Amino acid sequence: MQETGFDLITLGKSACTAKYELQALTTNQKNNALKQVAAALVEQSAVILEANAIDIANGEAKGMHQGLLDRLRLTEARIQAMSEGLLQIVELSDPIGEIMETFDRPNGLYISKVRVPLGVIGIIYESRPNVTADAFGLCFKTGNAVILKGGADAIHSNRAISDVIRKALKAAGVNPNAVQLIDSTDRAVTSEFMRLNQYVDVLIPRGGAGLIRAVVENSTIPVIETGTGNCHIYVDKDADIEIALNIIDNAKTQRIGVCNACESLVVHKDIAADFLPKLEERLLAKNVEIRGDVAAQCFMAHCKGATEEDFGTEYLDYIISVKTVASISEAISHINKYNTKHSEAIITKDLNRANLFTGLVDAACVYVNASTRFTDGFEFGFGAEIGISTQKLHARGPMGLKELTSYKYTILGNGQIRG
Repeated sequence: MQETGFDLITLGKSACTAKYELQALTTNQKNNALKQVAAALVEQSAVILEANAIDIANGEAKGMHQGLLDRLRLTEARIQAMSEGLLQIVELSDPIGEIMETFDRPNGLYISKVRVPLGVIGIIYESRPNVTADAFGLCFKTGNAVILKGGADAIHSNRAISDVIRKALKAAGVNPNAVQLIDSTDRAVTSEFMRLNQYVDVLIPRGGAGLIRAVVENSTIPVIETGTGNCHIYVDKDADIEIALNIIDNAKTQRIGVCNACESLVVHKDIAADFLPKLEERLLAKNVEIRGDVAAQCFMAHCKGATEEDFGTEYLDYIISVKTVASISEAISHINKYNTKHSEAIITKDLNRANLFTGLVDAACVYVNASTRFTDGFEFGFGAEIGISTQKLHARGPMGLKELTSYKYTILGNGQIRG
């Protein structure tokens, strides 16, 4: 690896040592440590807020967008929420050691499939300091050591939070190297981290499309892709118009900067004349810019022309694209061409077309008559999530505790040998 001056090898070795110690902890020991960390975050909130103020001042000086500043900013309430998030993880069932399946072989061998930690998890994320605590909690509960690489914009906040966590772990009698922060802002260090496959078992990027693409293309560590969502809603020809309007309004405007927001609409031509003018009125009231194909523009006076790029764009803004189609098959083909395999929805009264849509659309989550905004670990009842996986191997969709585990087979015999 390229020499950067930052000692990643030591971090990797420390994480490997810690992971075996974590695997020996009982559920009660893990929960007690999480409770101590949760309390410490609140007790040390003044220290964390002081560090965060430096990051906010630096961001303002650089002209950071208000939306990004809001993600970066910590408050007493947000630190309290971080603490409560850890306490929620305490209440979740510990998946480690779960017997997933058992079976007997004719030769008398008794085989069990047992849930185990992944090992060392690396997480590269952008300027959201709450991820530092969230990622630690989920990884710790599942017996995984974690190495964190946050964005440079949040470096002071991340240092303060990780210091509080490590001190609380030490006080609880747990190896503090269960969580380690790469506090270098050198991009070369990030590149070197992506090649630390000798020590890191899985790498998870959390952030925008550029970050995820860079990790996928440059990492020698197995990667779980999370995040980007060009999410579609298809309004079928027999859709309930009021339901469709309410769902699209929610999916597009409740929060614009999230990966499960609706960015693209597909509308059957048979309902377009009745539906699209009402949709335009609803979205214009929320200051949403509409970019549609030629047919869509015929029914919406304020609709701008959509380009090919628009149909594949995750806007994270008050903009939405509209494509009209002549059939559900055309809708499915359009969605599968432009989506990011995150979350897609159909609004229809026809169960057969709903089943066709859910069966053929290639995405982690496919909805019938519901908003895409529900793609979330908490909403799915997982209690928390490390991200939304948009790939197919190992994990897909909201990643809760179970998705941060692997499994092993244990085989019980009484002297069998293979002939």
